Amino acid sequence: QLIVMDLSESKDEPMVFINPKVTPLTEETQPYEEGCLSVPQIYDKVDRPSRVKIEAINLEGQAFEIEADGLLAVCIQHEMDHLNGKLFVDYLSPLKRQRAREKVEKIVRQREREKVAVKR
Repeated sequence: QLIVMDLSESKDEPMVFINPKVTPLTEETQPYEEGCLSVPQIYDKVDRPSRVKIEAINLEGQAFEIEADGLLAVCIQHEMDHLNGKLFVDYLSPLKRQRAREKVEKIVRQREREKVAVKR
């Protein structure tokens, strides 16, 4: 498994995590508004552990460990979910999840109509 992400302002400092393992360091959670390219134009708050330990291997094959909070903690947990087949909307209530599904379906239908219009 592999996660590559770049949270730097300059977008030129990618972090590489090979075979990452994420362990919560606290039971305290923090809500953070998340979005995802897999679920276009949907954003909602998700509660995740506010502090985590990340164990992984770097590009040189060396094991490393870091503690993370804030945006890094949220992003690594979000990306780990992808590796495990979960999306952030899976954490939402059934009602919010249904609304998100309907919105995505509407976006897909709209894009299909736009494709047809362009082909004419």
